[in-house]
Amino acid sequence: MSVLTVAVLLIMAACLEVGGDALVRHGLHGSTDLTRAISIFAGGLVLLVYGVVVNLPPWDFGRLMGVYVTLFFIVAQAVAFFAFGEVPGVGICAGGALIISGGIVMTVWR
Repeated sequence: MSVLTVAVLLIMAACLEVGGDALVRHGLHGSTDLTRAISIFAGGLVLLVYGVVVNLPPWDFGRLMGVYVTLFFIVAQAVAFFAFGEVPGVGICAGGALIISGGIVMTVWR
């Protein structure tokens, strides 16, 4: 599997996990019982698809999850900002810089 294919799968997995979590969150705070049930069910399905996609690349599990966490952090912050209006504070930015640095090290270290 090419590096580009793995990168696309990991980005897709991050979007699925963050999206599934956002749907469940929306469901827990929904206004009607039907909205809540549909959102939680849809979130569960999206999270199931995430679990399949994140495990498709043939990397060793530890390295795969290390790089994935970096992509997850970036996508989660984007969704938090655009969907929920949450602006990251200094601590999140500082911690995020460490997460991203770690992801770069795990990606390029041979």
